[in-house]
Amino acid sequence: MSDLMLVRHGETAWSANGRHTGLTDVPLTAYGVEEAVSLAPFFRDRHPALVLTSPLSRAVATAELAGLGDGVPEPDLHEWDYGGYEGVTTAEIQRIRPTWSLWTDGVPPGDAHHPGESAAQVGARADRVLARVGEVLRADRGDVVLVAHGHFLRVLTARYLGLSPADGRLFLLRTGTVSVLSTEHGLPVVSGWNTRP
Repeated sequence: MSDLMLVRHGETAWSANGRHTGLTDVPLTAYGVEEAVSLAPFFRDRHPALVLTSPLSRAVATAELAGLGDGVPEPDLHEWDYGGYEGVTTAEIQRIRPTWSLWTDGVPPGDAHHPGESAAQVGARADRVLARVGEVLRADRGDVVLVAHGHFLRVLTARYLGLSPADGRLFLLRTGTVSVLSTEHGLPVVSGWNTRP
C-alpha cells in the first residue's frame, strides 16, 4: 500500500504566538514561507497520485511553495473550528478555565462564522478524508499528500490508527513538517513524524 503524507502548513503570526487559528485565514509569515520552500526537495522526485489541500490560504500557499501546486482543495481538510476560542491562546483560556483542554473540554460556540466543533465532529471530517484517499492508497497507485493544519492532522492520524479523535493529543505536530502514515504487515503505522528535509 502507498503512503499517506501529511504536511502541516508553514508558520503564521497566530501559530507563532499560540493563538487558536481555525477558520480565520491568516497568511504565512516570512519564516513560514521559508519552511514551506524547505519542503520542496522532499517532494522534488516524488510523484504523488493525489494531493489535497485545505482551502485556507496558509495551506494552499504551503503546497505551492513545496512544489505541490497541483493540489485539489478539500473542504473537509480545514482546521478545527475553535468557536468562541478562535484567536485566543491556551494560556488566556486557562486563566478562566485552569484545567481546560481542547481534547477533552472542547470549545464554546462563537459567532455565525465560528460555530465551533467537538473532537467527534473533527473526527467525522477526518474519517471522510480517509475514506476518500483510502481507495487510492489501497490500489497502490502512489502516495497521497494532505496539506492542512496541526490539530486536524493530529485527529486524522488518530483515526488512521484506529484511535478516538481525542487521542490526537498524543501527536504533537510542528509547522512546516512532513509526517508519513503507512502500513506494516497490513496494519496502520506512523513511519515518520515532524520531518524536515
